[in-house]
Amino acid sequence: MRTYIITGASKGIGHATAVQLAKEGHQVIGLARSQPEDSAPFTEFVPVDLGDQNARLKVFEELAAKYRVDGILNNVGLVNPAPLGEITLDDFDAVIDMNLRVAIQLTQAVLPGMKERGWGRIVSTSSLVTAGVPFRTSYAAAKTALLSFTRSWALELAQFGITVNAVSPGPVATELFNTNNPPGSESRQRYIDGIPMKRTGTPEELAAANCFFLGESSSFVTGQNLYVDGGSSTGHAPI
Repeated sequence: MRTYIITGASKGIGHATAVQLAKEGHQVIGLARSQPEDSAPFTEFVPVDLGDQNARLKVFEELAAKYRVDGILNNVGLVNPAPLGEITLDDFDAVIDMNLRVAIQLTQAVLPGMKERGWGRIVSTSSLVTAGVPFRTSYAAAKTALLSFTRSWALELAQFGITVNAVSPGPVATELFNTNNPPGSESRQRYIDGIPMKRTGTPEELAAANCFFLGESSSFVTGQNLYVDGGSSTGHAPI
């Protein structure tokens, strides 16, 4: 049995990953601003505003002292979409904080224990938007930086038995995506038209990739980014 911390765990990909890890017999600690409707997968769920630097650091340090943390999923994110001419620096900073500073602080909190035990798994949720998407300047910059974190940390931590990987989802039918792009809507169809498989992904399909990287069988895989996107990152067949 391993112990994992997931940020952004109350719904979507984070919650689906918690469900899968719990089914495999692991302990899962979830962090998010709101309580999940289904708390069954969690050994402990901590409601915390991850946008509050002091509050989250206190929680991270308490959990690192309380549990033998074997792995983390840096999953929480913030988008703040806007065309270039309307981006505010405050909105930009909020996206950077939620996507990057949270990941750094949580990783730093659990890293000493992982190093001491010679085993650890660090997985981050990046995104297909790193390939370039209009109105996602801030979000794409943050998710691209997460990929840079992944490669740098993988090289730095390999000697300690700690692997570092990323998973980049394409359009996934989460609650937020379904609200913004309801079935039958023009925006949803536009997304689907760009996916070779002609459908959106499910949180469970992303959870499968996360659980592979968090588990025992990925022990010789580090510094990698896996697109789970129905072929979107590959592009369209030329003929």
